[in-house]
Amino acid sequence: MGKLDGKVAIVTGGARGMGEATTRRFVAEGAKVAIADVLEEQGQALAAELGDAARFWKLDVTSEDDWARVVTEVEAELGPVDALVNNAGILMFKGLLETTKADYERVLGVNLVGEFLGIKAVAPGMIARGRGAIVNVSSVDGMKGANSLVAYASSKWGVRGLTKVAAMELGHKGIRVNSVHPGGVDTVMSNHNAAPREEVDKGYANVPLQRIGGPEEVAAASAFLASDDASYIHGAEIVVDGGMTVGTYYQGFPGSPGF
Repeated sequence: MGKLDGKVAIVTGGARGMGEATTRRFVAEGAKVAIADVLEEQGQALAAELGDAARFWKLDVTSEDDWARVVTEVEAELGPVDALVNNAGILMFKGLLETTKADYERVLGVNLVGEFLGIKAVAPGMIARGRGAIVNVSSVDGMKGANSLVAYASSKWGVRGLTKVAAMELGHKGIRVNSVHPGGVDTVMSNHNAAPREEVDKGYANVPLQRIGGPEEVAAASAFLASDDASYIHGAEIVVDGGMTVGTYYQGFPGSPGF
């Protein structure tokens, strides 16, 4: 038996990267998955590969109309939505003073407003059924500062606040809401040139586990939070970062790598 047997889940940004890994993990755990993404070709191909357990829906997470349509269609075709993974996100490197208002609003629109709209779209049905699980994907950059990531970090800090409020308002109605905070993950977002992992790992010397994470490792955390195994985990922040946020090594002193 899988941890998600009989459950229906929506995974946003589910066609590529962490979203694809999450889709695959949820299907492997027995769920039916709605792959919700703007990447039609990749989403359709993934759905075809996974068979009856997955279907693709085109979704712009910044559109309330899209959300309403997708949730209605998913529930008609797959069944009531038990879990939502708010995974869709975009990354932009640009200094604070060079970031325009349009830049800032575009990133917040996808990364923060998109998750807000997702919660609003699935929550009424979950409330009516008295159960549900929502996993909001934030980032380690929602727990610390990060130069050149003013819009991204702002959005991911916002996801933390959104998660806490949703946990307070929805928990007593049967809906668990938690956030996942990945560190560096080997996807196109972090590894733009598809370099071998052993090469990418060299840039993670200050991370205790000494390597970049795999998208499947983040997917495992999301699958756990969506499952009944996490039935008393609510409003939590699950960090999946290899220890990136633990601290910074004093290189050459006891306890540092290679000492």
